[in-house]
Amino acid sequence: MSGIPKAQVRKEHYILLGLNIIFIVGFGIHYFIKVNYEFLIYVGVIVTALILIISSISKVSYSLSTLIGLSVWGLMHLAGGSVRVNEEILYELMFFKIPGDLPILRYDQVVHILGFGVCTLLCYDLIKSRLKSDTGLTLSVSIVLVMAGLGIGAVNEILEFIVTLIVPKVGVGGYINSSLDLCADLVGALLALLYIKILMARGRKVTGKIIEPRQRQTLP
Repeated sequence: MSGIPKAQVRKEHYILLGLNIIFIVGFGIHYFIKVNYEFLIYVGVIVTALILIISSISKVSYSLSTLIGLSVWGLMHLAGGSVRVNEEILYELMFFKIPGDLPILRYDQVVHILGFGVCTLLCYDLIKSRLKSDTGLTLSVSIVLVMAGLGIGAVNEILEFIVTLIVPKVGVGGYINSSLDLCADLVGALLALLYIKILMARGRKVTGKIIEPRQRQTLP
């Protein structure tokens, strides 16, 4: 533990923090005026996540990709409950319909793919300093990362279930919706794993620092 270098707070972090504060306060005021308790709860969750990131950013080397991804995810999530496209709420927007009865591909599912892909990157950031440079992402570590991303997705579904118990007439959806959300979470986690492996193969770190050839099996 003592050999793990402390992360540095950079200008990019302050820019992202400012942007997050702007859209969180903006949507928070909007949902407060609209008396939308469902999304006010989500605003609270995002604020909590932001506080956790801020309190640990000097100890954990979060990649810029992770922090940008979390910010975009939060913005897309809050926008999905209020922004309308052709008189249709964004969360109900269908990008295109694949053959069959399942409602795929919706905005909601894209948010899940992005969000829990980013959560998988976040889990990697938390453990990467403890990985051996000569082993890299082994099969067991890869499985743990994907399962960790899915675990956060499962917590999200539990949160949505709790919201349905607290707030009447929410737009969370039923069993099919929850199942599709979990499938989207898996797609996001697997894409994140592929992203990490591609960066390793190119010998780059997520933050942009070049890795020496003998270190290319892992992102420090």
